[in-house]
Amino acid sequence: MRIGYGEDSHRLAEGKPLYLCGLPIPSPLGALAHSDGDAALHALTDALLSAYGLGDIGLLFPDTDPRWQGARSEVFLREALRLVEARGGRLLQASLVLTLDRPKLGPHREAMVENLARLLGLPQDRIGLTFKTSEGLAPEHVQARAVVLLDG
Repeated sequence: MRIGYGEDSHRLAEGKPLYLCGLPIPSPLGALAHSDGDAALHALTDALLSAYGLGDIGLLFPDTDPRWQGARSEVFLREALRLVEARGGRLLQASLVLTLDRPKLGPHREAMVENLARLLGLPQDRIGLTFKTSEGLAPEHVQARAVVLLDG
């Protein structure tokens, strides 16, 4: 068994899209990022990579490489899953904590879990998704933390 941990955060700005768990979330603020800035998928990517000592998302997909400008984070997650599977790993469970003051994410929970299940190839009951706010400490900020459990 292996455990991986990852986290990611982005500042938020007006006029940028907000993607979380691979889905566009209606919001006046979105992530300032080289890629689509999906903090949830970035944290999951790092968690998968960390379980096998494979570095982090910045090592595989540097923000200095124009190929990744505006890239969907699903690309990064798929590559991390491929690398894990190539080493005999099998994802068993994923748990995420998303911290965002606004918009409220509760109305999007079901769609987010469904999309994560699709992306990760897991049943929905193997995905934990928790929402928090910063209690006003970082209102223009999104943060994601992820833990994964793998066999192999």
